[in-house]
Amino acid sequence: MSKSKNLSIKRGKPSYFMSILGVTLVLLLLGLVGWLVINANKLGDYFKQSVEIRTELRGDLNKKDSLALMNYIGSKPYVRDDIKFINKEQAKEIFLADGNKSWDGILDANPLPNTINFKVQSKYMNADSLAKIEADLRKQTYVSDVFYPKALVDNLNKNIQRISLILLAIAILLATVVIILIDNTIRLAMFSNRFLIKTMQMVGATRWFIAKPMDQRAILNGAVSGGIAIVLVQLVILVFERLLPELRTIRDWESLTMLYMGLILLGICITLFSTHRSVIKYLKMKLDDLY
Repeated sequence: MSKSKNLSIKRGKPSYFMSILGVTLVLLLLGLVGWLVINANKLGDYFKQSVEIRTELRGDLNKKDSLALMNYIGSKPYVRDDIKFINKEQAKEIFLADGNKSWDGILDANPLPNTINFKVQSKYMNADSLAKIEADLRKQTYVSDVFYPKALVDNLNKNIQRISLILLAIAILLATVVIILIDNTIRLAMFSNRFLIKTMQMVGATRWFIAKPMDQRAILNGAVSGGIAIVLVQLVILVFERLLPELRTIRDWESLTMLYMGLILLGICITLFSTHRSVIKYLKMKLDDLY
């Protein structure tokens, strides 16, 4: 008799393992897609900031004028910290290092100009901003010409925008699927406890009394699922960063922290909502409808 009673009690207790496992897996999938979206944006910024603008100078500037021009360019908000002055001899070394043939014996003077090279902040790496930057530089007395890969910039912006839109659409679609999957997982878990819920109601327990512990457990389960998903996502990230060390240079802890907080919040909200809705549903049903 005692053994039968213990077995009955054991069966009556809610089982949360499969619920936590299911929620963890779908949050893991969403977290990985979120990481891809973050990396796509950061990778786009990385490529944009690697594009160099070359400002060619007129004649041989003296040190004072060169320094004044560099200070002027360096004071602009669109310039990154890696501004550099390249004189004719340095330009020749770079020219020869690229596999080009020397003009010694053909030309008496070095035809290459002095240049000031710099890279632009990613938010200015678009056609309109670059055109304004070029126009401003051309107004300077000692600037003869300004060069940057216009076709590359246009293609880069188009490809980054296209990839971002595709990943965003995938993320939205996946988020919708994740919410549905979590909801179905919780409802399935609560289905096995429908008789326990109804029994508590039949002995006089109020809706709040019945729902409160299950809602509290749902919050805990959602947080646990989110926490496990975060650990798994971080492990996957570390594996990929070990295989591709370049990914470490674009790691964005601020965006990752927001992603991880979002996973926990989503896990808690959806688990709590689905659990509470299921409890109320079974409380409203007649006993015969539970079979």
